[in-house]
Amino acid sequence: MGGLDARRTLDSALRIAVAGGYFRDGLFPEAQTALARVAAALDVDHEIEIPEAARARAAAYVITASEGATLHLERLRTRARDFDPAVRDRLIAGAMIPASYVTKAQKFRRWYREQVLALFADVDAILAPATPCTAPAIGQQTFTLDGVELNVRANLGIYTQPISFIGLPVVAVPVPLTPLPIGVQIIAAPWREDIALRIAHALEQAGTVAATRPSLAPDKRTRTRK
Repeated sequence: MGGLDARRTLDSALRIAVAGGYFRDGLFPEAQTALARVAAALDVDHEIEIPEAARARAAAYVITASEGATLHLERLRTRARDFDPAVRDRLIAGAMIPASYVTKAQKFRRWYREQVLALFADVDAILAPATPCTAPAIGQQTFTLDGVELNVRANLGIYTQPISFIGLPVVAVPVPLTPLPIGVQIIAAPWREDIALRIAHALEQAGTVAATRPSLAPDKRTRTRK
């Protein structure tokens, strides 16, 4: 779908790579297919390693959990029943994170941002999965990732958190698959939203990505990736 048409409409000097390592681990087949389809449409075969992405995801989780808890702390104390139980428990857990952990996470974020920004000396954009799988079923609490059962709500962002918490511009493009679409991230350097948007537009024009209406038929497949 789209072939190499998307690449032909872009500047030939534009350098694009696919994120490897951490961003390949645990992908469900549909996410692999979507990433491969976008890479093929852009004629991308170069892979790049984003250093310490797993630690970055952990640091992002510590920072967002503690900041979220701080924001809602007074309401947690006085109106705890206003919160969804799962959200309330996560906020309470965030309030209990030691300050020393938050300080270390912030220091790591500064170092990590410098490492990632250095990658843009060699590339203009990086492709990565947006989620490990398509949208979970309503009410689904867990899924299995690399043989480990994990909470869905806490882990759908495993590939976006290492990017968003250092402020990189991203366009997530929907790849139409059956029965459900799935997103692929187009990541650019700071203040280069234009590059991510140009790539997304080329993919849309080529028909590689599209916001199609998914089938509403029940999907009974087991969310397991061996």
